[in-house]
Formats: sequence, structure tokens, C-alpha cells
Amino acid sequence: MGSKNKLKRFKENETFKNVIQPSREEILNGTFSLKGKWSTFFGNDNPIILELGCGKGEYTIGMAKQDDSKNYIGIDIKGARFWRGAKTAIEENLANVAFLRTQIELVDQLFANNEVSEIWITFPDPQIKYKRTKHRLTNEVFLKKYKAILKKEGVVNLKTDSEFMHGYTLGLLHGKGLEVLYANHDVYKNEGSPKEVLEIQTFYEKQYLEKGKPITYIKFRIT
Repeated sequence: MGSKNKLKRFKENETFKNVIQPSREEILNGTFSLKGKWSTFFGNDNPIILELGCGKGEYTIGMAKQDDSKNYIGIDIKGARFWRGAKTAIEENLANVAFLRTQIELVDQLFANNEVSEIWITFPDPQIKYKRTKHRLTNEVFLKKYKAILKKEGVVNLKTDSEFMHGYTLGLLHGKGLEVLYANHDVYKNEGSPKEVLEIQTFYEKQYLEKGKPITYIKFRIT
């Protein structure tokens, strides 16, 4: 993507009512006004579902279309990517969609305790190298952050093409005695996956499937 195109998207994002772009300082000093008050943004008390590392927002948009009784927030630091999802939501009048431009490690500063019902992690970088472990989105540090913002019965979903990420996460969950509600190492070959796993596909997922890579899925609780 050219720099001119990126700048155009950044400027357009600033005009979208469904895009929130807080500064890092605002988040860290506790003045981010929507923390604990996301119901005022959406105008209802419907459950809040997050997509972490949402990319172009395909999952956020897909789930919002499937269920308008929930509010969906895509989170990514790359605003030029989720511009597509934000624009689609506006074009299709999806009032239950928002996009939040920030770093995922700040997620527990953006939502209050028990404010989130569900988290989706879709095709994250598995950060295979040992030195990159701290950036792996299902490591112990991130799990603590998710636990802080999730409701008691809240769940986390991991959908990935990385067998390493799937195995690492399952091992960590079992090792900590956490509740694995469902696990599938090839969702399109083995039956039983929920419809939102099978019916929504990202741009990259379609590429993985064309190469014959199995898509894995885990649904778990952190309580």
C-alpha cells in the first residue's frame, strides 16, 4: 500500500464515528473516557465482543452481521488496515461495530473489570522465536489481562493456521488447569465447530486453505 493511500485512509478514519483512536498517554494515565462506559458509546448494554489484531476487520464485521444483539470491537494498531472494516460497517449501517486503534498489550487499560463477554484472537503471529514469546497473544501475561476484563463466564477463542500456536496454547491451558471448552486441530475436516468459526473467513485464511493448511480452533475460559 502506497504512503499516499495510507494517509488518505488515516484521514478518513478520523471522520468515522465508529473509529476510536486514543493516545497511549491518555490510556496509561487513566483518562480514556470509554473505559467502563462502552455501553454509552453503543447506546445499549449488549454484550461486548473483542477481536484482537483484527486486521481488515473481516471477523468483526462477519460476527456483527450474524448477531446484532451483541456489540463488536476490532482492535489493531494498524489503522490503514481496519479502515476497510470501519468503512464497510458505515456503508452497511452496522451500528454494533467499532474499531479501536491501539496496542493489544493495553487492552486491560481500555476496558473495566467484567466489561467484556468474549474475546476472539484470529490468526495472530505465533511469535515462534523464544525472544518473541512476550508478544505471543496467549502467553500468561496476556491471559491475566484478558481475565481482568472478561465477565466470569466470558470466553476466549483462538483461530489460527499455526499448529505451533495451537499446541502452545493448549499446553499452557492444561498446565494451568484452565477450562478448555472446545478444541479442534482441523475445523473444516472435523465436525463440531461453531458456525462463526466455519462461516467467516479472513483474507489470509482463504490463502492458507488454498495451500491446504489446516485451520485450528480453541475455545476456553480463564476462570
